[in-house]
Amino acid sequence: MNEIIASLLIVVGALFMLLAAVGIVRMPDLFTRMQAASKASTLGVSALLLAVAVHFMRLGITSRALVTVLFFFLTAPVTAHLVARAAYFVGVPLWAGTIIDELRDKYDPRTGRCESRPVAHAARPAPATEHGADQR
Repeated sequence: MNEIIASLLIVVGALFMLLAAVGIVRMPDLFTRMQAASKASTLGVSALLLAVAVHFMRLGITSRALVTVLFFFLTAPVTAHLVARAAYFVGVPLWAGTIIDELRDKYDPRTGRCESRPVAHAARPAPATEHGADQR
């Protein structure tokens, strides 16, 4: 029974990892690629580690696998957020089909703070899209 569950978890984990890879290739800009990569890969790694825990069924291995899953669930979203924030600050272009940029004029480029109302002195010019036109 454990082998069947472990096999299913391996297949599910591999599918999530495949989805993450396809998302990285197919998504149009950095921000959407990061979303696909961070969520799908976290689920994929978690399923694979749970398969290891189910397969071996030993306290030491299971506890390490669960702690590693917890580590991934805690760190992957934070890392993705920090990378996206840094990319937004340096002006990584948004996809040309982006409809709304909710952070425009809310980040102060000098302090790095996000205000709830628009910052009056938007010193940073809006970054161009990957096609060269300003879509903000």
